[in-house]
Formats: sequence, C-alpha cells, structure tokens
Amino acid sequence: MHRWHALLFPLLPLVAIAQDQAKADQLAAMMIGSYTSAAQAKEDTSYFNIELEMVRIWPERTDGCWLYVEQATADTKSKPYRQRVYQVRQLDDSTFTSDILSIQGGAKYYGAYADPRALAALSADSLVLLDGCTITLHRRGDSYAGSTDGRRCPNKRGKATYATSEVVLTEGRMVSWDRGYDDSGTQVWGAEKGGYHFVKRK
Repeated sequence: MHRWHALLFPLLPLVAIAQDQAKADQLAAMMIGSYTSAAQAKEDTSYFNIELEMVRIWPERTDGCWLYVEQATADTKSKPYRQRVYQVRQLDDSTFTSDILSIQGGAKYYGAYADPRALAALSADSLVLLDGCTITLHRRGDSYAGSTDGRRCPNKRGKATYATSEVVLTEGRMVSWDRGYDDSGTQVWGAEKGGYHFVKRK
C-alpha cells in the first residue's frame, strides 16, 4: 500500500464526523434564538403567552450540539416552568435526535440564557437524561419535523403517566406541541387544538 493511502484512511472517519457535526450545527442554528407565542395568544386566548429561550453551550464539544433551554409564561419569565439541556446529533443524512436532559439544582441557573458567566458554570455532571423522551427529527427540504416515540416518555405531572412532544422547525418559526396522558390514553394536560406557534424575535 502506498504510504499516502495509509495516511489517508485514518482521516476518513474524522472527515465524516466533521460533516455530521456541520449538519447538526445547521439544525442547532435554526433552533437557537428567543421565541414568543404572543401573536397566537392574542388570536386565541386558550393559549398562553409563552417565551422560549435557546442558546448554545459547550461549542468545543464534538459529541453533537448542546443547547440550554428555558420556557416560561411571559409574566413569570424569571421562574421558568421548563428548564432543559438538549443534545442534538445526526443519525443519517436527514435524521437527527435531540436528547432531553434535566438539570439537578437548576434553579440557580434561571436566566442563564442571558448570562454567559452563569452558563460557563453549568456542569455536565449536573445533567440527567430523560430516558425515552428523545425527539427524532427528519429534515424535509428546509424544515425539520419529528416527535417522541409513542408512550416511551414517562411523566408525572398531574394525572399523567407519559407525555408526547411534536416539533416542526422552519426558518424563524417553531411549532411545539407537548401533551400528557394517563394510562388509558386520555389527555390530561397540554394544548388540545394544536401546538404552540413560536416566532423567533432574534
């Protein structure tokens, strides 16, 4: 074997990893931002005015793209009802996963999306994977759409035993529909008419 062939072959997996990371970066870039559902809430009062913040963390890591996420009603922005970390990775050319992780002692990071020093203090050791709650996203042209898998995501909010999440991402917009169900499959929390329509402000 020629020496340059021997040198090239070990580089091929690194090239593939870099390409996969670049595609995950594209998806993450679409997700990152400050969102509001104010327009939907104004049009239909059965929906709350929700604000969603997603920022990139740990950009030096090569095991996918990591995002810090807070979701709160507009009038209680300082006390988010949902705080998560997402790990976005590519499975194949058009399929991606977003693992969902909770943060132990997360209250001390409230508002960290706007505070780089607080984000810098966030440690991977404080994260707990929400097993079964991974969202699988499929690229469809310039958009992405996906969901959790059936009843695999456990949930104990109210009378719920499991939850589902559906997401559609387009440039500058996100539709997110989270619902909780009891053992019989009856919906016990979440929007009933359809998902929340978020518009990116920046």
